[in-house]
Amino acid sequence: MTSTALITGASSGLGEEFATRFAARGENVVLVARRADRLNTLARRIETEHGVTATVVVMDLGAPGVGAALRTTLVDKGITPTTLVNNAGFGTHGKFTDEDPARIAAEIALNVSALVDLTHAFLPNLTGALINIASTAAYQPTPNMAVYGATKAFVLNFTEALAFEHRTSSLKILALSPGPTRTEFFDVVGTGDAAVGNYQTSEQVVSTAMRALDSRRTPASVVSGLSNKISAGGVRLAPRSLAAKISGRLLKA
Repeated sequence: MTSTALITGASSGLGEEFATRFAARGENVVLVARRADRLNTLARRIETEHGVTATVVVMDLGAPGVGAALRTTLVDKGITPTTLVNNAGFGTHGKFTDEDPARIAAEIALNVSALVDLTHAFLPNLTGALINIASTAAYQPTPNMAVYGATKAFVLNFTEALAFEHRTSSLKILALSPGPTRTEFFDVVGTGDAAVGNYQTSEQVVSTAMRALDSRRTPASVVSGLSNKISAGGVRLAPRSLAAKISGRLLKA
């Protein structure tokens, strides 16, 4: 069976880079996002440069039942993904009581509900890897990004738990935690005040994930960037109240 990587949020940033990397390894790719024009452009480039099949699926991943819907779409196309990259997600910034409830609900739906639903739908047939995108925001409370940080803490803990459940399997399960990355993320957030730490490129972040997958023993989670890794490790040793105070200052809460 030909290996196929399914990447959500594939129209730009980390998703686009993951698609390119897996295609460069000879895997077919399934590109899922809402922006058809960008997906089609990426698919054409991937097929031309790497000689693999790139399938485009335009879908709102925040809708209920997305796992079953996407699985049915791919079954109809004769596609069974062997790797899943749950990359789609977005963040919000500001005092929680000032945020739009509909926007918060959409954030939770995409960052948490869709990720869980897609994982449940495709995990039984995965033989390559499951990569869930967490964040350095997952490692401490994040005042002014309370919902985003909480969703990423969920992703981190959920993925590490799955990795343990499948510890005797050959499937590689990885939570990838980037820090600030030069993507469209902060355009969606609406402010650069949400960036804490040194910026990395999409290429650097995805390289961190690929090295982890290629290692003899893939870890359950990895933080991208040395300074981010030191920060994430250090905050786990600090009292929770101190971690929240430091994070709040950095996020201008």
